[in-house]
Amino acid sequence: MTQNTSTEFLQAHKQAETFSRYIEVLLHASETPLTDNDLKKHLMIGSSELKDALAVLQERLSHGVLTLNQTASGYRLQIKDSYSSLIQQVFPERLENLSQALLETLSVIAYRQPVTRSDIEQVRGVTVSSNILRQLFDKGWIVENGHKDTLGRPALLHTTQAFLDAFGLHSLDELPPLPDLERLKVRQ
Repeated sequence: MTQNTSTEFLQAHKQAETFSRYIEVLLHASETPLTDNDLKKHLMIGSSELKDALAVLQERLSHGVLTLNQTASGYRLQIKDSYSSLIQQVFPERLENLSQALLETLSVIAYRQPVTRSDIEQVRGVTVSSNILRQLFDKGWIVENGHKDTLGRPALLHTTQAFLDAFGLHSLDELPPLPDLERLKVRQ
């Protein structure tokens, strides 16, 4: 490595370190996740500088209690999962209890979307409470998006970006795989 190349490398690393600190400040100050475009615009940097700065930030955070999480809405800082039991003990009111029925309904929508209410009931084997759907709509986790071309034209339900954000997902592709149901069937 020549003296010039070495100097350029050190300057680039110093610049990435500086921008990583700016990104950390912006993420702490923001009430919502920030996208690549938000960060590039606010810091007046390009994609390559942003990528380098995010890598430096990720490395620095790996030694602390926070993690950089990219969701469908952008980047946000959050407390590492390994500290969740402490948070639950000290601040039990912060953790929202979601009912089994709500989680099952949300899971059917997430994995099989677009679905109708009837589709959900068929998968779950029970009637879907209007209250459950209302809670999911109120949280902004599901929306009606179109209608099925069948008798009664029932609404088609989809998950939203808010759902992805709430569960720390960047896309639906990050949902955990469903177990192989055929393999789990009891042989008769």
